[in-house]
Amino acid sequence: MGSRGQVLKLFKLLHRTRQEVFKNDNKALEAARQKINEEFRNNRDEASEEKINELLKIASDVEVILRTSVIQAVHTDSDKIVLVPRKDLLQDNVPYLDKPTKKQES
Repeated sequence: MGSRGQVLKLFKLLHRTRQEVFKNDNKALEAARQKINEEFRNNRDEASEEKINELLKIASDVEVILRTSVIQAVHTDSDKIVLVPRKDLLQDNVPYLDKPTKKQES
């Protein structure tokens, strides 16, 4: 019974992530919704605990990849694309050093 709860929790998490990642892109939102629903529906009758755990791991990995790697782009002109990063993807820029400093020995 615990795995059913995990499956539903992950299903909802994937849909929330989909809504955040593909915000304002109806075509991508619908395609992702259909794919998530299709994959869960195809494996609805799976009984093997081992297979269920494997599928949960795959779904969890997909959610992480969507959340951390997907960035939206908008065509502004025939030859220009503007990237629209989410705030959680932006990181502080670390300056590059040509010559690394040596650690001081105590």
